[in-house]
Amino acid sequence: MLISGLSAIAARYDALLCDVWGVLHNGREAYPGVADALGRFRAGGGRVLLLSNAPRPSTTLPEMFERMGIPHDVYDGILTSGDATRTYLGSRTLGDACYYIGPDRDLALFDGTGVERVDEAQAAFILVTGPFNDEIEGPEDYRRQFENLVARRLPLVCANPDIIVERGSKHIYCAGALAALYEELGGEVVYFGKPHRPIYEVARRRLADIAGGPVADARILAVGDGPLTDMLGAGDAGIDALFVTGGIAAADCGPAPESPDEARVEAVLARAGVRAVAAMPRLVW
Repeated sequence: MLISGLSAIAARYDALLCDVWGVLHNGREAYPGVADALGRFRAGGGRVLLLSNAPRPSTTLPEMFERMGIPHDVYDGILTSGDATRTYLGSRTLGDACYYIGPDRDLALFDGTGVERVDEAQAAFILVTGPFNDEIEGPEDYRRQFENLVARRLPLVCANPDIIVERGSKHIYCAGALAALYEELGGEVVYFGKPHRPIYEVARRRLADIAGGPVADARILAVGDGPLTDMLGAGDAGIDALFVTGGIAAADCGPAPESPDEARVEAVLARAGVRAVAAMPRLVW
């Protein structure tokens, strides 16, 4: 199951749906070898669509990737949960008065949607992209507020289903952790991003645009580090998955991020009820 590089299985696939945070970078810098791996896959005729649960429009990401050491010529496109969320906001399905929970860096989601940010007392629904301050806050900081919002039956839109991600050497809570608490309290949650199927339907259409025609599911490989996002979503979509063990699940997969233990990796996937065609510590060629 463990492989040393993407080259071991690359010939089986025409396209990658590649996760970003935890696979390409740790929130601060690119992992060594990832740009080379993507570039080599593309040089062999493959297509690369970066599929991220980032709660912001994809147009905001290339400049950040460039600074981290991921040049634009190693991928063909980017699709984020923020893209899907923004489209949904623009549909006004839940109305046009939104109480927003998240950092200011994600406010571009509202651009062009016609949805107004309002105080929670005036809101028809809630949008969450993460805690207001993810360096110090977690879901329990929102429990009392959520109890009141659930009592008002306000639906919550989650723009990032991830629970926890790495930022450098630190783990931080994401919107998915807050949404899970909201559901636990009895609230209604609308999710955009992995592992939910709608994002994979959009990804298939985007790959077809990139490749000049449909790409068969059997020729698509999803690459990710999240058992309950990347692996689960790929499996539900009928797409093979490559598990990068050195990301969010590194502590459970082996004694060190670069040294996964095959039995422990298999146990991590089994506990999550998911499968992968192969696993490797980092995305390298």
